[in-house]
Amino acid sequence: MSTTEAHADLPVFDHDFVQNVHAWSDRMRAATPVQRMVTGHGLEVRVITRYDDARAALSDPRLSKNNARMNEVIQAKLPPDVDRREFVDGLLEHMLNMDPPDHTRLRKLVVKAFTGRRVEGMRSRIEEISAGLLDAMAEESEVDLLDAFAFPLPIQVISDLLGVDESRRDDFRAWTNALVDAPEDSEQAAMAMAQYLVQLIETKRREPADDLVTALIEATEDEDRLSEPELVSMVFLLLVAGHETTVNLIGNGVLALLRNPDQWAALVADPGLVPAAVEEMLRFDGPVMHGTYRHTAEPVEYGGVQIPAGEIVWVGLASANNDPDRFPEPDRFDITRDAHGHLAFGHGIHFCLGAQLARLEAQIAVRHLVERFPNLRAAGSLDDVQWRFSTLIHGLQSLPVRLR
Repeated sequence: MSTTEAHADLPVFDHDFVQNVHAWSDRMRAATPVQRMVTGHGLEVRVITRYDDARAALSDPRLSKNNARMNEVIQAKLPPDVDRREFVDGLLEHMLNMDPPDHTRLRKLVVKAFTGRRVEGMRSRIEEISAGLLDAMAEESEVDLLDAFAFPLPIQVISDLLGVDESRRDDFRAWTNALVDAPEDSEQAAMAMAQYLVQLIETKRREPADDLVTALIEATEDEDRLSEPELVSMVFLLLVAGHETTVNLIGNGVLALLRNPDQWAALVADPGLVPAAVEEMLRFDGPVMHGTYRHTAEPVEYGGVQIPAGEIVWVGLASANNDPDRFPEPDRFDITRDAHGHLAFGHGIHFCLGAQLARLEAQIAVRHLVERFPNLRAAGSLDDVQWRFSTLIHGLQSLPVRLR
């Protein structure tokens, strides 16, 4: 029996799913707490669809994130004609893909460098970068908000934080887009990024600076330090996650505001609503569709549905954040809603390390936008927006806007 025949009755994670993720999620959540789905590669996954189950799954030690074992599970399930190399990459040996005690050890070392004080110390720089980008936008009547603002702000911030050369920022965008959106190009992108990061770390060892890479090199815990491969994979994680999520938080959030002009008008009238608005943006249309791959180390049960050992699991963040049992009228975008408890940054030991930075950047970006361009409008039909095809990131391909 072919893979297609074996999975004929299952929803497929394809371009239609990405374009209509909320409609698909609503149907799956209403039908079952655990939805079997097949990816375009023919890989079957189990999607946890409801809020309470998703929150519990994110902190369930029976759902393992051990990268080496994950690759074994994935390779055993992939059809024989699929190139399996795209699922195996040394850059993925970071704490997001580890279980305790390895995860605990790495997180302890990283939080010594990536502190709340360091993030808060970036506030004035984020304000400066945001203002400069809006100054450049003001010379135009129409721009793609992603190219002009939502991408360059977080990539410049994370590059400044890490101590990355400004001249390489376009390379980072190309590399991360390939890694997230284009598996066929991911191996070449990973090699290029790894080579650069090795050189960057060597430079910081010779010439320490007041940046996060230097702080990671110097971080110690009971005489323990990050090894060279651990440093490379950790800087990779911070660089990719540190801008991809924020790019799409800003883009998706502004799209929601443009589709709900009463909410935009409320922000223009009272920019003090921005922090609550950002939380609603994260809940309503967050930048991550589902948690990264997990696998069942033993049989588990969610919502009365048994998942055998050795199965691949996606925790449906987008679906959980729009669960009406947790958030009444979830399809209504309301910046005055109490959106606390959303799962956009995950939950448990793998809660996003950069959540504070993402929130800070998004709050500054949205406040500056509504203050500088109160009459911002979409340049075209908002029904025609196209979403990037990614199994992880939920983000727009472009967002053309008129500034006046």
